[in-house]
Amino acid sequence: MPLSDTLDPSAAVLAARRPGERCFCFEQPDRDGWALATLGAAAMVEASGPRRFEEAAAQGRALLASVEGEGALLTGGFAFAPDGGRSPHWEGFAPAQLVLPEIAIRRHKGRVWATLIGSDPHALRERIEEDASMPLLDPDPVGRPRVASAAPPEHYEEAVGRAVERIKAGRIAKIVLAREVRVHAGREIDPAPVFGALRGVFPACFSYLVGGPGSTFIGASPELLVRREGARASTVALAGTARRSADPSVDDHLGEQLAASTKIADEHSIVARRIERTLDPVSVWVAAADTPVLVKVHNVQHLATPIRAQLAEPLPAVELAGRLHPTPAVGGEPEADALPMIPALEGLDRGWYAGPVGWTDAEGDGEFCVALRCALLRREVAHLYAGCGIVRDSVPADELAEAEVKLEALLPLLA
Repeated sequence: MPLSDTLDPSAAVLAARRPGERCFCFEQPDRDGWALATLGAAAMVEASGPRRFEEAAAQGRALLASVEGEGALLTGGFAFAPDGGRSPHWEGFAPAQLVLPEIAIRRHKGRVWATLIGSDPHALRERIEEDASMPLLDPDPVGRPRVASAAPPEHYEEAVGRAVERIKAGRIAKIVLAREVRVHAGREIDPAPVFGALRGVFPACFSYLVGGPGSTFIGASPELLVRREGARASTVALAGTARRSADPSVDDHLGEQLAASTKIADEHSIVARRIERTLDPVSVWVAAADTPVLVKVHNVQHLATPIRAQLAEPLPAVELAGRLHPTPAVGGEPEADALPMIPALEGLDRGWYAGPVGWTDAEGDGEFCVALRCALLRREVAHLYAGCGIVRDSVPADELAEAEVKLEALLPLLA
């Protein structure tokens, strides 16, 4: 059913959410105000193990086929590892989890409409506050949050050093290593104002929020894993990061240095080539931009190569995400050798960090971003994650500094 064009889908859902109720918000404001926000769980699909994408896709298709009417969709995401998210703080986030929501509100190009699933659509609609607005961040004037690394910074530098040794020994070409930083807020963290701030500060990114019974996964990612529209698929190879500057000339210089860096070029080409190789067997053609472009967001800039494909068969978005995940931008190369090294070097459970988050519909269309620049909010504690690509020329201190820059996407909002 159509709704008021002035309705804010995410604000409406977060205002109507009951304690512990599942919800989902997914926005890219710069794309004609595109937004999807859902509430409740009429049904849910979960899977784990190496075939979790295929199993979730098959169960999801069957679930959507059982729904009468049009417009139903599934929202959710996947852990980075086949059985990831086993740590207690990731409780409620299965390795593969897709939710059929009771209420789904979409906004695009000025239009807002809702899909309602349930025996009483009028009662469902009454839950949507059409005049709801997103609450603003209101820091405690007395309390002071405590910020602490899950492991000392020196541990990360040592891990980078060990990874470089393995690369120079010829065992792998690249590996991505992540850090976890925790913010102890002293009071329960409200995800709504954090999400509102993220979408305002990063309008070109995918701002996402996945709310579970006891925690909320939230972030703003610059990286599209896959978007499927019929037989067309699009993705982005994104690797290489530099900080931004308020001085335009310095900012341009930093971007030029990023584009000219041999180390970054090697890291970036590994990602782009893998994506092309992955899509080629299932496509009529695959086309990548001739040269990478600079993608500038609020605090960092990235090197990105847009990639498009005409699919030989209309593979569903979930299965395409499973084929592409994890790209070397968040995993490593070669994949079989690099992935087992990641948990041993990092010493943390990534959970849904660097996994796909997004949505899909009954036609198999949909889109998933890579869950980067993110945090898991669990009562008064926020677990923040950020990673860097390690190659032969990586310097441990420089990689630690780059991880700190990436953590700045969320850290100021929470601390």
